[in-house]
Amino acid sequence: MTPAEVAHRVVQAAAMRAERWGMMPCVVPPADLSVPVNAWVHADAKVDAAPYVAAAERVMAGRYDVFALEDIELGDPPEWNRDPKTGTVAPLAFGKQLDYRDPNLVGDIKYLWEPNRHLHLVTLAQAWALTHDDRYAHEIVKQLDSWITACPFRMGPNWSSSLEAGLRLLNWALAWQLLGGIHAPVFQSAEGMRFRSRWLTSVYQHAEFVCGHFSLHSSANNHLIGEAAGVFTAAMAWPYWPRARHWHAASREILEREALLQNGPDGVNREQATSYQQFTFDLLLLPWLAARANGYDFPEAYRRRLECMLDFVASVMDVGGNMPMFGDADDAYAAKLDPRPSFCRFRSLLATGAVLFERGEFKAKAGRLDDKTRWLLGPGADARFDAVHALPRQLPVRREFPTGGYYVLGCNFEEPEEIRLVADAGPLGYREIAAHGHADALSFTLSIGGHEFFVYPGTFAYHTETAWRSYFRGTAAHNTVRIDGADQSRPGGNFMWLRKANASCHAWHSSPQSDCLEASHDGYRALPDPVTHRRRMVLDKATRTVTITDRLAMRGEHEAELFFHCAEGAQVAPVEGGVDITLAGRTVQLRWPQAEGGAGWVLEGSTEPIGGWISRRFDHKQPAPTIVWRARLSGDTTLTTRIFCPGA
Repeated sequence: MTPAEVAHRVVQAAAMRAERWGMMPCVVPPADLSVPVNAWVHADAKVDAAPYVAAAERVMAGRYDVFALEDIELGDPPEWNRDPKTGTVAPLAFGKQLDYRDPNLVGDIKYLWEPNRHLHLVTLAQAWALTHDDRYAHEIVKQLDSWITACPFRMGPNWSSSLEAGLRLLNWALAWQLLGGIHAPVFQSAEGMRFRSRWLTSVYQHAEFVCGHFSLHSSANNHLIGEAAGVFTAAMAWPYWPRARHWHAASREILEREALLQNGPDGVNREQATSYQQFTFDLLLLPWLAARANGYDFPEAYRRRLECMLDFVASVMDVGGNMPMFGDADDAYAAKLDPRPSFCRFRSLLATGAVLFERGEFKAKAGRLDDKTRWLLGPGADARFDAVHALPRQLPVRREFPTGGYYVLGCNFEEPEEIRLVADAGPLGYREIAAHGHADALSFTLSIGGHEFFVYPGTFAYHTETAWRSYFRGTAAHNTVRIDGADQSRPGGNFMWLRKANASCHAWHSSPQSDCLEASHDGYRALPDPVTHRRRMVLDKATRTVTITDRLAMRGEHEAELFFHCAEGAQVAPVEGGVDITLAGRTVQLRWPQAEGGAGWVLEGSTEPIGGWISRRFDHKQPAPTIVWRARLSGDTTLTTRIFCPGA
């Protein structure tokens, strides 16, 4: 820890003790409800009501999906302090000193927190806005009333994380506006007015809580942006107290700074994780829309960085709409404005970007306008989307992302014959602990015709399942080289790395004939006999052949392994000198290095050793073929792998 972080932690510890002992009460002043507010979610969005009504009815029946648990009964209202996965009920101890990482105390905290983000209250509010069926509004009142009772200020697991409080504010603001704001019909009775006062008190407490516990150091990643987004939203949605001016100023400063710090000038989120690319984009988008609706705006640099983030999404997404699963993923939404399972969060981002930035490339990749964009941009969204001229031939937008370290090799882009290979020669992750990065230097994904052949296998676990957490973020779970069974970077916990591999790009060029990337990393320089891994990847577009040349600079003897992770459903057949991989009617030929003593095999659904798995959703995994080649090598060695990519 830096001296600044040590000092911050000392001050925070003293403040938490004062809060716990009741020495820092949060006195909520009277609210001036005459201050005007303009909504940034549109209750008059032109959407089909049926899916929202169906989703709301499930909530009314107490049925929810929480990660790998589908259609489970949480109750009506839910038991807010209970982990639905393990049944563990967390204690109502002082929240900021509650060890939420201890599964014996709280269960799986991800499962406990998820319903408490209150994304489903927005679904209920959408159903009310579309039907004016008062049952949905009264369900929101019932659930919030029970939540405020079950989760008293500063107590319990739902007051242990500033990010969780910030995300509640985001979703409360959307639900509040969809119900009609300060003059919502549900507030008109005496009972409704009492509830409104109670809700506003909790809003004030939430905003003050987050302001007092911004993640300014070790978790100054997406957590800090989410916290600031929640506070800024509170200032915009509920400007009824003088204190809201402080919320506005403090959170705006953080958002403006962190939008540029946490996202590189090439648009890559520095967490090195595509799931957090979309999550952070929404956390920056919602405050921007709130500000614009109420006569404010953010600097041009902020707007431009958002646009660059979508450049990256449009460039690495293949013709089938698949996004590489770089880094960690926990299926997080800032707000879920479309409850349908078919909702594609990345295409939705591009649809929103097509309208906001008038970008035809984004429109071409999005394909169509989606409901989330309609809720955010209003009844005119369809006409604005239609007015943007699609430009599919200009994709990908970019081929190189030097700050993020990603490079797109390919040909026949946006056509049925497309080859799209995305290579990773970037940093491990963001800041000192690189919390959400994976040990994946010099790895790659490969899709052909919009079908994923070689993939990043995902994440699966966060706080629990230690062995699986280690596997999915380790080097063996990525399409790269592992030396002596060790990870390139050395982990120090579920969200920390003690030693980080540094990757560097040495050469990149693209021509009508070929694409070529050459890069290296120093992750194995820490071995007693240091090893430098240098990888050259060349796509010959005429023969549709990818040649991967791995140069291992070393003196002594080492065990080297190559990994190639296939998508689920792929069929792998051994052949002379390699394997054939068949998927979606195409067969890719992989021919591994010709090295003495080298041998290859396939793992699928293995637990000893762990290998041959893919995790498309948090806490859910399934078998998928992993091709492994291994050899005992001595001295400087060059390994050449060839991948032949067929046409249709």
